[in-house]
Amino acid sequence: MNLFCLGLNHETAPVEVRERFAVPLDLLGKRSQALTQLDGVSEAVVISTCNRMEVYVASQYEKLEIAEANLKQSLGIADDEHFYECKSDNALKHLCKVVSGLDSMVLGETEIFGQVKKAYQSALESSATGGMLNKVFQKSFGVGKKVRSQTLIHSGQTSVGSVALDLAEKIFNDLKHCTVMVIGAGEMSRTTVHSMILRGVKKVYVTNRSLENAEILAAEVGGEAVPFDEWDKVLAEVDVVISSTGATEPVVRAQHIESVRKKRKYRPLFMIDIAMPRDIDPAVGEFEEVYLYDLDTLQKQVQVSVAKRAAQVRECEKIIDEEVAEIIEYARKANQHRKQ
Repeated sequence: MNLFCLGLNHETAPVEVRERFAVPLDLLGKRSQALTQLDGVSEAVVISTCNRMEVYVASQYEKLEIAEANLKQSLGIADDEHFYECKSDNALKHLCKVVSGLDSMVLGETEIFGQVKKAYQSALESSATGGMLNKVFQKSFGVGKKVRSQTLIHSGQTSVGSVALDLAEKIFNDLKHCTVMVIGAGEMSRTTVHSMILRGVKKVYVTNRSLENAEILAAEVGGEAVPFDEWDKVLAEVDVVISSTGATEPVVRAQHIESVRKKRKYRPLFMIDIAMPRDIDPAVGEFEEVYLYDLDTLQKQVQVSVAKRAAQVRECEKIIDEEVAEIIEYARKANQHRKQ
């Protein structure tokens, strides 16, 4: 029985294409089972996340052309320029890389492991898998665990926002008792504050030149919108400031901090300036209790993490190659034994 993978991801297809082929989580099992009704497809697992859609099938035919053609027709693929294909040993190796986080937008991410497990479980419960895909997926999970336990591919952060949050947590231990103010309601601000919400921040203020945009972002995160000409009035209450506006001159100046230091009782203030040009006057960082990070300093932290992870990729690929080779050799010997 042969293994075949057909898929697209963040590198091969833009979001509007990925959206067309996305499968809701509660339909993964049903979609997998439906594919097993196609000629040439004996088993199937459909994986669908925000960054990828992949189908793994086991075929009873020695040649995969029939399964491949029927699969594309079933999925409505008229133009396959955004899709990639992997067969037999390469399909197994690709799955191991996916589960290990080596094929993710953020190298080494851990979420994909759980997403693939849920997809497989849905297919299993829908009777869409059999001897081959059960072994393939279970083995890939074992490889993923080995990669996580024996390498540092998952350590460190590789985005400006995530690095900033890690630094904030080092200062405050955790963010559950922190109040955050977001100056500017653009995409960078949105991404960072959403990540902070996931880490449990207590309260969020949002201010923007357009109060309407501030209110939209505030509603998304359960926060409170503040008129742009009044943001300094809540400065005394906050622990973290995220600033990302399109201003050509600093929005936050030393006098803003000086005016609230006593009222704040000189508590630590963590400031993330992710604007270009900078929103926060560098002089602000001279106050003893202020921890100021701009894009340059944050990016250096990102580069260190990326460099560390890149070195780990070779270690991960070595583990995957060794595990896949063992599986292939085991299958070869088992096949020889059946023929004797």
